[in-house]
Amino acid sequence: MLRIITDSASDLPKDYIRQHNLHVIPTPVVIDDVDYFDGETIQTEEFYHILDDIKRDVKTYHINPAMFTEAFLPYAKTGDSIIYLCFSTGIAGTYNAANIAKSNILEDYPEFDLTIIDSKCASAGFGLLVSKLVTMLEKGASKEEIIEAAGYFISHIRHVFTVQTLAYLIKGGRLTKFKGTLAETLDMKPVLIVNEEGALAVIKTVRGRKKSLRYLIDYAKENAYQPENQTVALCHGEDTESLAFVNELVQETFHPKDTIISVVGCAIGAHTGRGLVGFCFFDADDGKFAKYFR
Repeated sequence: MLRIITDSASDLPKDYIRQHNLHVIPTPVVIDDVDYFDGETIQTEEFYHILDDIKRDVKTYHINPAMFTEAFLPYAKTGDSIIYLCFSTGIAGTYNAANIAKSNILEDYPEFDLTIIDSKCASAGFGLLVSKLVTMLEKGASKEEIIEAAGYFISHIRHVFTVQTLAYLIKGGRLTKFKGTLAETLDMKPVLIVNEEGALAVIKTVRGRKKSLRYLIDYAKENAYQPENQTVALCHGEDTESLAFVNELVQETFHPKDTIISVVGCAIGAHTGRGLVGFCFFDADDGKFAKYFR
């Protein structure tokens, strides 16, 4: 049996996960030296409540080979074929850890059919990719078609997002304290993308929260391909007010076919804090795979 599995950095809504019986490997997070697992032993509401206290010690680490072995081994024993879509290597070491686990399992189960794909995506964009491939699987696509489609859609997913505060980017070393403090004083908000290598990159800095949120729409106007025919994705770091503002703009401007809305989990949220808002979409049509989405 062919199955698609992923990890919690895809930030897919719980209803979607249940509806499609999707196996999601949880991302670990350490809070005050205690290990938790994203979506399992800690939920986003509690996580952001803790994160709001900047003095709390919150760290993440990627899923390690032992955790992957535990997740993959049951499939090796049952003889299932697995496609694992993982968090971007441009942000975390998940892909390498998964391959170490695969090599270890193959020593005992040499016939185990496991394909590991670097999504080069994060959060809602990652979830958008997973949902595309799950739809193909449910409509009878072959393993080879799904793997080919993964490469195509990865190259055409766009992520754009902004944050409410720079404190967590400073704390995590992704922004120098001097530059970050100066930007905070001037109320400057960065607009970031996930680039072609799957890494975070700042593309613009604007003054004021509302301007940064509106720029998400401007970016999509320049880059989205026929959004009225797309399923798009929005994500937020437990900031429903900002989400509602951006969602209203998205619906009025683009009239998308459907919208997936998710809460940013621990993997990204620990480095951005409450208030991240992101918009993800495709810059091309479904190509040769369009028959699966009619």
